[in-house]
Amino acid sequence: MNTSLSFTIYQTAHALPEKWDNVAKSTIFLKRDYFEILERSCPSNMKCYFIGIFQEHELVGVALSQFLDLNKLTSFGERDQCVKTMLRNFLFKRFSSHVLFLGNCMLTGENAYALADSVPFEEGIKVLFQARNHIDQLLQTQGIKVHLLTSKDFSANEMQRISQTPFRSIFQFTTQPNMVFSIPNHWTNEQDYVNALSKKYRDQYKRARKKAEGLVKQKLSLKDIEKNQELIYDLYYHVAKNAPFNSFFLSKNHFSELKRILKDDFLFYGYFFENKLIGFNTLIKNGEAMDTYFLGYNETIQREKMLYLNMLYDMIAYSIKKKFKTIVFARTALEIKSSIGAKPEIIYGLMEHKNPIINYFLPHFFRYFEPKTNWKERNPFK
Repeated sequence: MNTSLSFTIYQTAHALPEKWDNVAKSTIFLKRDYFEILERSCPSNMKCYFIGIFQEHELVGVALSQFLDLNKLTSFGERDQCVKTMLRNFLFKRFSSHVLFLGNCMLTGENAYALADSVPFEEGIKVLFQARNHIDQLLQTQGIKVHLLTSKDFSANEMQRISQTPFRSIFQFTTQPNMVFSIPNHWTNEQDYVNALSKKYRDQYKRARKKAEGLVKQKLSLKDIEKNQELIYDLYYHVAKNAPFNSFFLSKNHFSELKRILKDDFLFYGYFFENKLIGFNTLIKNGEAMDTYFLGYNETIQREKMLYLNMLYDMIAYSIKKKFKTIVFARTALEIKSSIGAKPEIIYGLMEHKNPIINYFLPHFFRYFEPKTNWKERNPFK
């Protein structure tokens, strides 16, 4: 069988081939609708490229690449203000401000590409890297010099297979794990989850629910999201800027575009206290998985009402009720997510710097500057 593959780069969702979604069926985050959302509302320092892989004239693979200009950020995150963090930020601005991703830096998980079963993995990976390098050349013609080439996220199985290709020489890295909650088939409601908890964590659940008295949870429509857009962004930005590191900030219209295009596949829940919106979380239905997305909250009320923990319990309750098999809680807040039953899944990435000297020392730089997260894995179940 002739496995010779070619690729085409698209810069608008409208230009994608007709059968795009047939190939992208494994995840909503590679489908035409989601790419249209990115096109309309991606972060101001991001440019998206959509990759089609062809065998002769048949579409057999799809992928996403993103270019980030970190010079356009006013902040990489304000939580950690130590000397090491300030040095890291300076070096990023000076030597690694232009980053080209194969994959989606806005998500955690295997959302970079999808290949038809007929495509050998090694051949598919090879053409994906060729496509990414072509985008690098396109950027050069626009006077933009890419510093850092990054590919994410790969499972342990994928990384093992990549290690058998010529790309094994590229620096492989891991960061915080993807926290995934698996829902047993016999659970039908929230009480089944509560009953499965050990006494310590059942008490935690009861305490959090008690603290949440006075909060009103409400599913917001597109009109509601648009009406509260400024406040929603303020709540999101408060959480985002206090992260240990940020490479982008969402645009203000991102949530409204998600709701406009994905409709019932995008859920936006607002939390109100004394008739004022004080927090929100978002969910995206992705086949049999429920993907948690961005959230925001008022820090003072969050602490007082244990809002974040209650949001996690609400996500679990909804996903059980709607018969989802897994909940993807992504990175960050690892210990609290572990305490409600999520398990860590190690994911991998590849990284190379265009400067050969920096690239040689890249593993050392990464280990030194990567924010360390010390956490203890919990098992809340009996």
